Amino acid sequence: MKDNILVIGGTGKTGHRVVKGLSELGHHVTVGSRKGTPAFDWEDYSTFAPALKGMDRAYIVYYPDLAVPGAKEAITALTEAALKEGVEKVVLLSGKGETVAEACEEIVANSGLNYTLVRASWFNQNFSEGAFLDFVLAGQVALPMPEAEIPFVDADDIAEVVTKVLVDDSYNGETITVTGPKKLTFGQIVKIMEQAIGRNIQYIPISIEEFKAGMKAAGLPDSYVWLFGYLFKEVLGNPDNQAVSNDVKRVLGRRATSFEEYVQKTLDTGVWNQAVSESI
Repeated sequence: MKDNILVIGGTGKTGHRVVKGLSELGHHVTVGSRKGTPAFDWEDYSTFAPALKGMDRAYIVYYPDLAVPGAKEAITALTEAALKEGVEKVVLLSGKGETVAEACEEIVANSGLNYTLVRASWFNQNFSEGAFLDFVLAGQVALPMPEAEIPFVDADDIAEVVTKVLVDDSYNGETITVTGPKKLTFGQIVKIMEQAIGRNIQYIPISIEEFKAGMKAAGLPDSYVWLFGYLFKEVLGNPDNQAVSNDVKRVLGRRATSFEEYVQKTLDTGVWNQAVSESI
């Protein structure tokens, strides 16, 4: 049976990949976004019910992060609307080691909906599609927490897991933790990229306050500055949060994508070529 599935955040890092995976399986997919029809806007609760109407399942990605103020209220309103509209199941993307985000997980778990929670470690794609791409292009990756060991996870792996558990009810009520196959420091990650790309890329350890000051100087909103400070201090600063999980293999029947494999496939996209041409 093919379902009608709403993918909230369907243009984001995991969202567009989930849309692709579900579509290939033959499901009827609607992208939940401000430009969608009907529109979906996290800041406008009145858009929730129209977007959920007629949907069997939904993938929930809260922007920018479940840890930010207002997330609990929005998730509560969304799950209430989903229940009223007869949605059968939701999958919530959460952050590994984010204690604040766990409050949103509890809201989903206690909503009366069938659900699966997917907790993800930091994304590999931060270096090619996100916040740290400009650092790589500039050849200087200035980030805090040089001692933190992070099991970076590939967005393709996250999306494949989400696609599987969203339509497979045997995972109902479970919390799936997705990580890469090993822990790496920022310094090690930069070295892997440097060797693969074939040019100098330097890792520069800085303090969290220096990083936040740089974000403010770049004109980023205070909410983003706070969020990154939280993620570095509370998530990466706690060694207990950085354990490697075997859930990718358990769900997909294969090992998780390594950072080295991510770098090789990213080279083929040409996203890092800009810096190469500028250095000539």
